[in-house]
Amino acid sequence: MVTATHETAHRIFQEHPEVLAPAFEALGLPPPVKADIEVLSPDVTELRPMERRVDTVLRIVSSSGDDFIVAVETQTRRAPDKEANWAYYVAYLRAKYDLPVLLVAVCKNRSTASWATGPFECRIGPWTTQVTRPFVLGPDTVPEITDESMMAREPALATFTAIVHSESRNIDAILDLLARGMRPFDKETAKYWCEFLEVGLENTPVRDTWKGLQKMVATYFPGRGTLFEETYLEGKAEGKAEERTALILHVLEKRGIKVPEEAHERITSCTDLDQLTTWFDRALTAEAADDLFAEPTG
Repeated sequence: MVTATHETAHRIFQEHPEVLAPAFEALGLPPPVKADIEVLSPDVTELRPMERRVDTVLRIVSSSGDDFIVAVETQTRRAPDKEANWAYYVAYLRAKYDLPVLLVAVCKNRSTASWATGPFECRIGPWTTQVTRPFVLGPDTVPEITDESMMAREPALATFTAIVHSESRNIDAILDLLARGMRPFDKETAKYWCEFLEVGLENTPVRDTWKGLQKMVATYFPGRGTLFEETYLEGKAEGKAEERTALILHVLEKRGIKVPEEAHERITSCTDLDQLTTWFDRALTAEAADDLFAEPTG
């Protein structure tokens, strides 16, 4: 089944191959440049057997003439059939294009990433005929975002990084950095990256957190039910007090912070959108509910 994460990965690698930079850097290869990328058909079906498709297939054109193929697969969980499928993909693409193949697996979950690293062997007794070793882009190989300026400098990589770390305990802070990093963008650019990330986060709790950080109105992924699309189609002004209140309580609950009755009442009764925004920002790093209401010092 094609998920939103698969669709996002498929598009981001085709439109912004620079997100492959961590893999290229680890392998000592020159950084990927869009002008040197050729998108190839992901269909690896021969004649009339079962249909097989790789998420994304790219041909990397090297100035030295040492071209190669990159096959990208997004893997959300362990799958018993992937050991054979991945070996088939590599062998088929190697034979079809007569070029070496780099298989890249994108994983958000550390356990899945550890499994996807392989190696997957085709073995008979002591003899190994074929070994498949994907390069995994996951939480341990893609560094977390710690600087909001990364969004302005490398928006594709920053967005991809947030998707990879969407199951991290630091994801709320990561999303906050991305939102802050988008402030210099024009409306259309911010809209594009906001929705790219929202679709990639799928139906997860952090997607609701990201919705609370979005500031623009429009749609880039029609039919996906994103916040931009809902706002545009329904003609609603985003940022209602009730929505921000719910997001604040959601973030505190997810971070394991108890909310006393007095604090709960203060949050839910507030209708000042600016004040609620301040409290939401503080909820991302607060150690106790009272930290939301602390007066600034200095």
